Amino acid sequence: MPVNRWPSGVGVGLRDAGLILRILGNQGQLSMKAFGAFLAAAAAGLGTIGGIAWPAFAQDAAQDTSTDNAENLRKLEIMLMVTALRCRNGADSFQAEYHDFTVTHSAALSEARQQLRGRLVHRHGGRGATKALDQISVGMANQYGQGHPWLGCAQLKMVALDLSRQGDVAQLSLAASELLSQSPQGRWAGL
Repeated sequence: MPVNRWPSGVGVGLRDAGLILRILGNQGQLSMKAFGAFLAAAAAGLGTIGGIAWPAFAQDAAQDTSTDNAENLRKLEIMLMVTALRCRNGADSFQAEYHDFTVTHSAALSEARQQLRGRLVHRHGGRGATKALDQISVGMANQYGQGHPWLGCAQLKMVALDLSRQGDVAQLSLAASELLSQSPQGRWAGL
């Protein structure tokens, strides 16, 4: 199956891909406007972005570990998608490995998206949830649009391959928390 043909329900939606591609552009470059907004929000202590009170969101998520886990899985999926797009034209393209990852973990990733959306709908209503999910996707695209903080394309290719070969959701959750950190952690630190 070609990499660009996703089975129904697998991987990220076209909406996510469209948002991320608009931010990255054709050469994998961040939109300076989007990146500036992300940096301004970060410098302001994450205050509110798109009408969402992020400190309150983070506090609520910390109280609900299943939602925290769902958000981490969603962010892992987006991080791998963004970096796979960024690395697509080089020798270490890992779009096939990313595809295999999404197929292997389609049920867990779909459940994570549904849990996260359900929580956001409960908190913000339907439109607010859509906006919040878009903000998460855009934030992740901005964060990883210039690359992963401590893994290059070759290492990310190994990560995607490794994750595509294991079906254990608990291990996937652990990998998400380690890979989303800003400094090397866990089993991925030695790559």
